[in-house]
Amino acid sequence: MQIRNGEDLISLCREKKLPIHQLMLEYECFKSGKEPAAVYEEMRSHLLVMKKSVYQGLNEKLTLKGKIIGGEAKKLQRRSQNAKPVCGYTMSRAISFALSVTEVNAAMGRIVAAPTAGSCGVLPGVLFGLAETFELQEDRQVEGLFTAGAVGLVIAKNASLSGAAGGCQAEIGSASAMAAAAVVEIMNGSPEQALHAGAIAIKNLLGLVCDPVAGLVEVPCSKRNVVGTANALTAAEMALAGIESAIPFDEVVTAMYQVGCALPPTLRETSEGGLAVTPTGRRLKKEILG
Repeated sequence: MQIRNGEDLISLCREKKLPIHQLMLEYECFKSGKEPAAVYEEMRSHLLVMKKSVYQGLNEKLTLKGKIIGGEAKKLQRRSQNAKPVCGYTMSRAISFALSVTEVNAAMGRIVAAPTAGSCGVLPGVLFGLAETFELQEDRQVEGLFTAGAVGLVIAKNASLSGAAGGCQAEIGSASAMAAAAVVEIMNGSPEQALHAGAIAIKNLLGLVCDPVAGLVEVPCSKRNVVGTANALTAAEMALAGIESAIPFDEVVTAMYQVGCALPPTLRETSEGGLAVTPTGRRLKKEILG
């Protein structure tokens, strides 16, 4: 079994009459030589780590390395408890979860890099935000992770998941595409709709630079996880409504790769450009690093 790109993914789904998550389970068994139950349990273990990190930042006092973020997840949670959220309950909970995971990461806690530590909040934020609203069973969430993994696999093979290689579009953009596709399949959309959601999500964040202040995965990374979370949910909503990406998924991924290559090194995780070199960015760096 070979999955080189999105076209291969869709062709195999059609040929085998399977959704993406079931095809990905077969693929992982084929590649690893493991039994389906073992592969499934491994993915379930990732979900449980995500679940802990989602609530840890909301319920515990964390000691963050740079101390330039912290407590934002709790602020969003309090607002959703005390006022009607402007963006709706599902979105409000999802973005508070995303912030929580990024704060756990900044505190050197245990997270799942999905696909990277810098974008670790998007997928769990989306999955557990959706789970609360729709009372999703654990197996549906695990299926979502397999779908997300398939999209991440295609991106990794044809572009990059690294901010140092392709800017933050490669991290938050990829995470958002993975989460959008997962939502579509969880909500019983087709494989084709899942990839349309992924394409829309990437297009919305095309060109996003990587400019961490003081070289830490805190500012602006944490709040970009919120943007990626919201973007994934809206991209999925559009795809489920039958809206298609005018540019096919594989072409979008290629464009992301080309844009990443065109970004100057100052905007690819070197902290030598963008927000990192603003007066405040420089001041924070001096305060943190000396």
